[in-house]
Amino acid sequence: MRPVSVSAGAFPPDPGRRGRRSGRRPRPLALAAAAGLAVLLAGACGTGRPDSILDRETLVVGVKPDQPGLGMKVGEGRYEGFDVDVATEVARRIGAPRVEFVTVLSSNRQRFIEEGKVDMVVATYSITPVNRSKVTFAGPYYVAHQDTLVRAEDKDVDNVRDLKDRRLCQAAGSNSWRRVKEERQIAVRLVPAATYSECLDKLRDKAVDAVSTDDLILAGFSAETGSAFRIVNAPFTDERLGIGMRKGDLDGCEAVNRALTAMYQDGTAGKLLRKWFGASGLELNFSVPQFEGCA
Repeated sequence: MRPVSVSAGAFPPDPGRRGRRSGRRPRPLALAAAAGLAVLLAGACGTGRPDSILDRETLVVGVKPDQPGLGMKVGEGRYEGFDVDVATEVARRIGAPRVEFVTVLSSNRQRFIEEGKVDMVVATYSITPVNRSKVTFAGPYYVAHQDTLVRAEDKDVDNVRDLKDRRLCQAAGSNSWRRVKEERQIAVRLVPAATYSECLDKLRDKAVDAVSTDDLILAGFSAETGSAFRIVNAPFTDERLGIGMRKGDLDGCEAVNRALTAMYQDGTAGKLLRKWFGASGLELNFSVPQFEGCA
């Protein structure tokens, strides 16, 4: 419970004592004021969390635990990757006293924001109309492009159209499969998986024929697995990766956007991109992304 200060005179005189001395009943106005203050205090104790990320003593950030180069859990409460570094730098620039990282998945990151389990999500979270109806997005902090990963020996896939009649992994909570099956109406056969790391296992075990998602995700997996897979290198969408927070936290969103702008302008963002993806062969963009605007 956050401490609540009450100025002198804010509480009405004790109606019980006054009633005992004078024999009169407590005034309704005094009771109403006391009841209103009790509700206010109960609300402060019940939520336990301020409304904006700018008010946090400890900023809780959700990141992925299983995406090489972006978010990987490397120990108890320890994570590393581009998303983790971006979140750490943003937190420093908006003045957060402390940062705590926790695991989120594509399937639960929105719910974690809505339930107050995390303050921010930096986890390859695409800014889409559906997602924006539930959370407020800062950024994007990077514009990735959807591409396709196949087994190295598969030479028959040169672009997304070649996935027709093939098995495409469908990671829970991700919209990437929709770009293929619904938006481009390619007749793929979807094979569900809990996470993208499970998709990679299925691709390795020949349970699926392809994984299609943001090229940064694919680059990280490809770098980790060596020559087992290949990126088709035929991008077909822009994926605007945003920093999600509670719906309506406009002050927090604007502060994060200012931090992101400064990170690109002073070269910090470029340094982090080269650190994690410089050896991947991807064409990286070091310009400040066009922000969506806070809503």
